Amino acid sequence: MSGGDYGFTVNVTDGSLASMIVSHAHRFIFLKTKKTAGTSIELALTGLCGPDDVITPLTEIDEARRVGGRCAQNWRLHGWWDSPRPLFKRRWFKFTAADYGFYNHMPAAEARARIGDKVWQSYFKFAFDRNPWDRQVSFYHHRYRNEKEPPSFATFMHEDDRARIDNFDIYSIGGDVAVDFIGRFETLGEDLKIALERVGVCLATELPRAKTDFRPAALPYRDYYDDDTRGIVARWYAREIELLDYEF
Repeated sequence: MSGGDYGFTVNVTDGSLASMIVSHAHRFIFLKTKKTAGTSIELALTGLCGPDDVITPLTEIDEARRVGGRCAQNWRLHGWWDSPRPLFKRRWFKFTAADYGFYNHMPAAEARARIGDKVWQSYFKFAFDRNPWDRQVSFYHHRYRNEKEPPSFATFMHEDDRARIDNFDIYSIGGDVAVDFIGRFETLGEDLKIALERVGVCLATELPRAKTDFRPAALPYRDYYDDDTRGIVARWYAREIELLDYEF
């Protein structure tokens, strides 16, 4: 994806910029968490957006599936010098959306800083989460989706330094929940309907299905675990488990 007026190139691969929607038309903010059907929700919410709303980029394939004819828009900052990250830490011309706009799975604290307190406080904010034991299996298959011989799930949990997902940090600030509603992946359609009813809108179409072909459907998530890996998930995601009362 081109940097347009900024005169440099930003690499957009593997959905790495898909992150959030800010609807000024309907006064809501959707924070995208990881492995919770976030891309499907973004595709559907695009159809509700107006010309001034923030829509962050998706992959080229998913951009073509947007509902309502809109695509990524208004996601850049006015200048790359507004970056919250020191540019000298980046290689020359190796900027990402994090350097000058809304970026991948942006946490609530940074979203609030970019949007401003007035909008943040007055808009309805929502996100989704998922049973962490199930979510971790989904992430495992997505992580190694291009590997012919992926490592075992136990190896992934013990040796992959990117195995941990930080969804709680996306929808919280300072350890406190910062959104008005957290839907559940397990009741996705119903909870998304509830969230949108809070701002007086509804989807005109069914939720599209995105990124659903990485994981074998036949094997239940519990079959991936032993006592050790089950305990790792319980420790990593204790906050989500307590907040949303999830069980193995």
